[in-house]
Amino acid sequence: MTGTGTRTKTWKAEISIVESGSEVRAEARLRGEDGGQIVGEGTARCNPADENVPAIGDELSVARALSDLSHQLLNRAAHDIEVHTARPVERLHA
Repeated sequence: MTGTGTRTKTWKAEISIVESGSEVRAEARLRGEDGGQIVGEGTARCNPADENVPAIGDELSVARALSDLSHQLLNRAAHDIEVHTARPVERLHA
């Protein structure tokens, strides 16, 4: 995070949504330039008493997948800080 020059990096995110009956599952993949990736998952289910509106299930499952991805990325960053500083890190929050 320090340095004198400016450098632009590109990470790619891909979200897949699979609908099966009243359940929607989303998978959010984040790929860095180094080839590594993190995958977040999210699920939404329609309550049988509610009207089935697929767009809402998509939104909920994707939001949950992105939240999962975010938490994994924060945990990875905290771990990397601990490795590089040899000191424990108070867990980071989204």
